[in-house]
Amino acid sequence: MRRDDAFLRSWVPPDDDGDATPPARRRFRTLWISDLHLGTPGCRAEALLEFLKHTDSDTLYLVGDIIDGWQLRRSWYWPQSHNDVVQKLLRKARKGTRVIFIPGNHDEFARRYVGHEFGGIAVVGDAVHLTADGRRLWVTHGDQFDGVVQCARWLAHLGDTLYEFTLKLNRHLNSLRARLGLPYWSLSKYLKLKVKRAVSYVGDFELALAREARRRGVQGVVCGHIHHAELRDIDGIAYANDGDWVESLTALAEHADGRLEVLHDAAAGHGPPVRSSAAVAAGA
Repeated sequence: MRRDDAFLRSWVPPDDDGDATPPARRRFRTLWISDLHLGTPGCRAEALLEFLKHTDSDTLYLVGDIIDGWQLRRSWYWPQSHNDVVQKLLRKARKGTRVIFIPGNHDEFARRYVGHEFGGIAVVGDAVHLTADGRRLWVTHGDQFDGVVQCARWLAHLGDTLYEFTLKLNRHLNSLRARLGLPYWSLSKYLKLKVKRAVSYVGDFELALAREARRRGVQGVVCGHIHHAELRDIDGIAYANDGDWVESLTALAEHADGRLEVLHDAAAGHGPPVRSSAAVAAGA
């Protein structure tokens, strides 16, 4: 049995909760998170744990790249905080949250288990979510609309290695900035947003997902993959990207009335999430 397969099969809930008295929480009808990249040094597991402790939802979608199988095959990295995230997700499933896992390209090994459950977490290829106000949202990781991943996997792996290097450099840079009393700043995010081709890639990706959602006859799409949180209308289709937990520390939330918004983690994980500037009202 391959190591990543064995790891997935080990997703079983512990006998003991391990939770202390829960802090004040915010409750949502639905939450979407993706691109945690557990198994990499860049994963902000502690911040994610704080977010999960301060939020509850009826349904929680894990929209791919939850576990970074690419990185784990190159070099095993799995600190306790990453295991704590897995156990927290299992605990939510056991306590009544409907947890749905849609594998991405970095955890594509899990696609062999579509249709199965692990510790109460259902593994599916994609999903259609019905919002409180009656909209149908197609939920997919989105890597199938990334030409680099589909047509030049060697280039995707090379880009992934360079991205990890940038994140490592970013950690050293921000350690120095912290000593100087300066706030956190993302070098990799700055580079992606400043490079014209990267900006064009993001736009092409968003348009491709919106077109496919329209073809499927749904009113919107929720995805991850490109580590760029966004919530906007594209020619009548609600396009939502829940971002990542490497740099952005974002999630997508549905309120009780069907309204969608991107949540940014307050103070890098220390406290409840705060509202983003972008929101889509129910029925909009």
